[in-house]
Amino acid sequence: MDYTEQIERLYKRFPSYQIVGNRAYKPGIETIKELDEALGRPHRRYKTIHVAGTNGKGSVCHLLASALAHSGLKVGLYSSPHLVDFRERIKIVTAQGFRMIPKEAVSAFLDEWDGFFDTHNPSFFEITTAMAFDYFAKEAVDVAVIETGLGGRLDSTNIITPVLSIITNIGLEHCTYLGHTLEEIAFEKGGIIKPGIPVVIGAEDSHTAPVFERLASERKAPLIHAGEYDMSNESISADKLDLKGDYQKENLRTVLCALNQLGLKDPAAIEGLKSAAATTGLRGRWERIDLGKDRPALICDIGHNPHGLKWVFSQLRKESAEKVYVVFGMVADKDLESVAAFMPSEGRYRYIFTQASTDRALNASELAARLRPFGIRGTVRKSVKKALESALERADSNDIIFVGGSNFTVADALTALEA
Repeated sequence: MDYTEQIERLYKRFPSYQIVGNRAYKPGIETIKELDEALGRPHRRYKTIHVAGTNGKGSVCHLLASALAHSGLKVGLYSSPHLVDFRERIKIVTAQGFRMIPKEAVSAFLDEWDGFFDTHNPSFFEITTAMAFDYFAKEAVDVAVIETGLGGRLDSTNIITPVLSIITNIGLEHCTYLGHTLEEIAFEKGGIIKPGIPVVIGAEDSHTAPVFERLASERKAPLIHAGEYDMSNESISADKLDLKGDYQKENLRTVLCALNQLGLKDPAAIEGLKSAAATTGLRGRWERIDLGKDRPALICDIGHNPHGLKWVFSQLRKESAEKVYVVFGMVADKDLESVAAFMPSEGRYRYIFTQASTDRALNASELAARLRPFGIRGTVRKSVKKALESALERADSNDIIFVGGSNFTVADALTALEA
């Protein structure tokens, strides 16, 4: 089979949580341990940095990878989910830029370990995690920045022993698996705290701070609070980053705190932070796309839960456009009613409700109906492509089109634009 056939087969045999939701979730790390042992424990051949959190962990991983790369290191970067290309999940980053894992390497790994998959039935995420760890070892990276998938304690990535752990923040998400309180979720995310390994906490509150304090104390892990990090003498601020979004202020502080802890906060690393999006290829974080002269501005953001969308809609309100067309679609298992509290309903906002091409997408008509009691009304288009086309037909050069609500809504929009 060629690469395309291999990827299609992978998704059919081992459904991805991002696509099918609950039925793909497989807690525990026993299978990934067995696969890792069969591979020769590749993650032990390089240093790792482990990042967990409800929101911001993708941005933190990419900011950190760019900073380390510009400091002269060869960096492996493992993140999820991807937006357009499966290979976005596994990258090599240097000061010259990024390259995704080659198609040939993906196919070779899937071919070589096909028999193991048959007998052990790993999850999609376990397979991709093992693929990343193995590829980084073959590429002889100096350090790998590893983003957790879901949670932390029972996440497939939690077999590593990093030189530094980072927990960005805690919000209510994936409650079925992680718990229904901030304390319970903090405990699961805090599962990446390892004995004696420093951990940077990006943001905390009265609910989560005691949990992290207890876990760090039990494991004798130095606890560093990014919220206490002094930014007054820094030569960089969030407005200098090519990763945009008001939420990057918090992420930048977390990364600077982490670099300081690593002893790698040199001028080259700071320059790397400024060009993180270009260096690592990260997309979908308050991403402005130029549609050409006399065309509306287009902004895409993958914020998809109440904790993240609160930031996104707050920033959208600051935009000075005459009209704002909001192409909006969510997945069915998110807390829509909590999100509705943050959604602007003033006269200049024009909602176009849609659904992405995934099993988890909330039906666009149901989405519209559930938002109506909150005073949020709009038209319905059954595909993101059709919704985007509708917005482009109606918007003029003084307007903004915003695409968001889920990773998949943004992914479908980017795919449509590139087509």
